[in-house]
Amino acid sequence: MPESIMLNKAKDFAVEIIFLCRSIKETARESVMTNQLLRSGTSIGANIHESKYAHSKADFIAKMQIALKECYESEYWLELLNRTGYIPDDKYKVILNHCGAIRRMLISSINTSKENQK
Repeated sequence: MPESIMLNKAKDFAVEIIFLCRSIKETARESVMTNQLLRSGTSIGANIHESKYAHSKADFIAKMQIALKECYESEYWLELLNRTGYIPDDKYKVILNHCGAIRRMLISSINTSKENQK
């Protein structure tokens, strides 16, 4: 899948995370987990964007792997916020699905890049 589609999805996800965290902070005054989610959720797209300007194939793969790690971390914080009642199940499932779609694209891109590197 082209990186522009992945980057657009990551940007949309980041905006979704920003609004979610803002809402949780305003209504529930929770800031520890939301700050962590805000960092990881917005970092995914930043690393994908940065990978477009990689100096080498190895640098590209490294940036994409960082984005993947941030994606996994975001899933962790989303789960904790859901399990502690800050995110209702219906909203959690939708956001987690968006994160999962990005994760699958990242894995595919990393695997393709590694194959092409050989």
